[in-house]
Parts: sequence; C-alpha cells; structure tokens
Amino acid sequence: MDFEEKKIKKKLTPNQATIKAQLSCAYQERCQQEMRDKLFEWGLYSNDVENIIANLISDNFLNEERFAKAYAGGKFRIKKWGRIKIKIELKKRKISDYCIRKGLSEIEEADYLKTLKEIIIKKRKETPKGKIQIRNYKAAQYAISRGFEGDLVWDIIKEIDN
Repeated sequence: MDFEEKKIKKKLTPNQATIKAQLSCAYQERCQQEMRDKLFEWGLYSNDVENIIANLISDNFLNEERFAKAYAGGKFRIKKWGRIKIKIELKKRKISDYCIRKGLSEIEEADYLKTLKEIIIKKRKETPKGKIQIRNYKAAQYAISRGFEGDLVWDIIKEIDN
C-alpha cells in the first residue's frame, strides 16, 4: 500500500456526518462555508451536504451572525486586528454584509482607538532611533498591515506627536 492509498479516509454516512458536524459546531462557532467544506471532505454528496447544513441552521448549531460576532470580537481582542482585515477574512468565508456589520459592531470604538494607539506606540519604540518621520512611517505601515484604517492611523500618530 503506497502513500496515496493511506491518505483516502473512510467516507461517513449522512447520519455520522450530522453527529460529527453538530459536535464540531458545539465545540466552536463555525460558518456555513467552513462546515460545507468539512462535509465534502468527509465524502458526502451535494444533496446530503445541503440537507445537513439546513438541519444545523434550524437546530441553531450554525448561525452566521453569531459566528461573525465571535470571529470579529476574537480577532480584535486576541490578535489585535483592525476592521479592514476582519472584514476581508469574513468575506473570504462568504459571510453576508449584514452579518459582517453586526460582527464589527461588537468592537467598541474606544477600545479600538486605544488598541490602535498601543500598537503604534509599541512599534515606534521597537523601531531604531532615527528620524521621527521614518519611525512614524514604519509604525503606520505596520498598523495598516494589521487592518487598521489609514486615515485613523495617521490621526493617532499626529495626536501622539503633539
């Protein structure tokens, strides 16, 4: 038996897959696309996948709005991502604009600005001493790469400089 044959997993029946999907959703918030991909991975066909997804939604195991709120809140608090990056990642997961807005509304504006300020100050301290413009530019570049809005980043930098 070569490597390719070992890689093929046993296909699950729709009932087995439903139970496994329910456990997966109970363990952690999931989005529909994530679950759909998993179900296909488990060897199910399109009809079965859509039926299982519909059952997971009706039994409240899957809820896109709840997922968006948990995802946005978690990525902001733990990874300190900005709104832009969170929005892009939610769009990749095929979350609706309505749910994305609901998810982003979980982030308090005061916390958002405080976190952004902390990120900029920390990055400026890490940047070797030199021209303040270069340190500011590097700090701004870093904050923007984390998904924070450019105009907001520069406003905070100006505020810190004054």
